[in-house]
Amino acid sequence: MNTVATVGVGALFGLALAAPPGPMNAVIAEEAVLRGWTAGTRAGLGAATADAFFFALAYLGVASVVESLPWLRAVMVAAGGCLMCYFAVGAARGARASFRPTAGDDPMLTEGKGFQKALVLALTNPFQVLFWLTVGVGMLRPGELDVLAPLPVVGDGLAGTLVVSTGSPALLGGFFLGILGWVTAFPAGLAAAEDRVEAVAPVVAAGSALVLAGFGVFFLVDAATTLVSL
Repeated sequence: MNTVATVGVGALFGLALAAPPGPMNAVIAEEAVLRGWTAGTRAGLGAATADAFFFALAYLGVASVVESLPWLRAVMVAAGGCLMCYFAVGAARGARASFRPTAGDDPMLTEGKGFQKALVLALTNPFQVLFWLTVGVGMLRPGELDVLAPLPVVGDGLAGTLVVSTGSPALLGGFFLGILGWVTAFPAGLAAAEDRVEAVAPVVAAGSALVLAGFGVFFLVDAATTLVSL
């Protein structure tokens, strides 16, 4: 298969990881509408940095340790849940604050913290860890992937139409291009919308608080259940 198509498939995999609603996009959205496109992109780059870190661990075979130690996974999930609940409080406070907080304001709202927030959350986000233990490891292993064959109904007829080489630099490069494309375009769209509609910022910040709190509570319950069953 040609390199351009492989890069395109890799980019789709990157978007599949980055685009779905969840705690990472909640942080990016909060930063983008309260502090602008640059802050939102910084937050996105924090999440992308965590993916690069997980990529290195998966490449070295270290990531599988998390899967083999349930208690370690539970501790990570609990840490992520606590952080999400903590940042949910900051997002809720941000919904009541001005659209562009300045240096010297409440430290929960100070510009420049989005990268650190997203990085720490991503490193303890079970969804990202699980992705790299499954799909991520599959992308790293040399071989071939028939992308369209698993599709229901039409899969048999499309088998062999789109086959990509896993473990190739083109696939992995496209994957990270997809992530970078999302973490720059998503905050740009939100910042542009906030510039046109004044009510967008508090609504998005409040929504981010709810998403973070919801995932935080979910992860805390999941961690408690795992630890009790050990």
